[in-house]
Amino acid sequence: MWLATPRNPDAPLAGLKVVELARVLAGPFCGQILADLGADVIKVESPEGDGTRLWGPPWVERTDANGTVHREAAYYHACNRGKRSIIADFSNPDDLAHVRDLCAGADVLIENFKTGSLAKFGLDYTSLSAANPALVYCSITGFGQTGPRAHEAGYDFVAQGMSGLMSLTGEPAGHPVKMGISISDLATGVWAANGVQAALLMRARTGKGQQVDMSLLDCSVGLLANQATYLFTTGHNPPRMGNAHAQVAPYGVFAVSDGHVILAPANDGLFHKLMAVLKLDHLTSDPRFAANGDRTANAAALDAEIAAATIGWTKQGLLDACHAAGVPAGPINRLDEVFADPQVVARGMRIELGGMAGVRSPFTFSDAELALDRPSPIHGEHG
Repeated sequence: MWLATPRNPDAPLAGLKVVELARVLAGPFCGQILADLGADVIKVESPEGDGTRLWGPPWVERTDANGTVHREAAYYHACNRGKRSIIADFSNPDDLAHVRDLCAGADVLIENFKTGSLAKFGLDYTSLSAANPALVYCSITGFGQTGPRAHEAGYDFVAQGMSGLMSLTGEPAGHPVKMGISISDLATGVWAANGVQAALLMRARTGKGQQVDMSLLDCSVGLLANQATYLFTTGHNPPRMGNAHAQVAPYGVFAVSDGHVILAPANDGLFHKLMAVLKLDHLTSDPRFAANGDRTANAAALDAEIAAATIGWTKQGLLDACHAAGVPAGPINRLDEVFADPQVVARGMRIELGGMAGVRSPFTFSDAELALDRPSPIHGEHG
């Protein structure tokens, strides 16, 4: 019988038992979210290990209890915190039997193998749910369990392109651009963690588990939100806007004497406040800029007026003035500036575990805590 490793009893998912048959990013990120929430996550790795252990530089070196130094990519540590690691070779009958035993005692299984490929090992949903009807089995693939592309491998870059996200990103006259993070993988991990917890709540009512079918393409299309309704409403593709906004003006990045700032006065009142800060009050009575619709139609002329005014400010001076006036504004931070920001520091977003820094899952509860007690495991550390 698998007894979940005691972690933080005040964590929301304390006692939940999770088997992770996943590698790279989307599946492991889902597992890390559940681990941060207190679940006991056992990461089952092949003898070669999760491929992201080799995705360097940069590299992290750690010494295990036997004095052996392990060199792993920093990338791996971004999505495997809080787990235990065992090694299993699915071609070895004893290893495979051990994994099946773990699944028989698990609450949740996360896998991101190609659709149908685990059936030959008896690790598919149909096989495992026969022995454990309460199992919540989360499958993460490129295209889902159904449809004409169900059996194809999926990749974040491809999903960003196919989903339309890249068509919306970049300057209007430039090339489509992918996000600077693997947004399709990461969003799928977040959606999957939501799906798992919804299935667990349903199991509490019905006593039965189920398969949760998550795909990179679905999860990326699911982010289109108002851009999708623009298409559905008008019949036209929304334009690529760079840093501008198709429905709000002014709204964008403006140069100052020592860099750039973001200005986002999203209604008439905030627009008037910004004009007062910039000593451009006369523009509030200009019929071209009277209401948001007018400003959007004349955004280029309005942006030119604002840009001529902001260039005379320093970044901090303009940000301080905007904040004092209640105008939404902010800097464009490099990552070192992000983690030095007093607000980010106050919220404890950077954590240290086992001599390594990481970014915690962004949950803050009034009556619960995260289980931030275990760094990413060394390959096979808990075997």
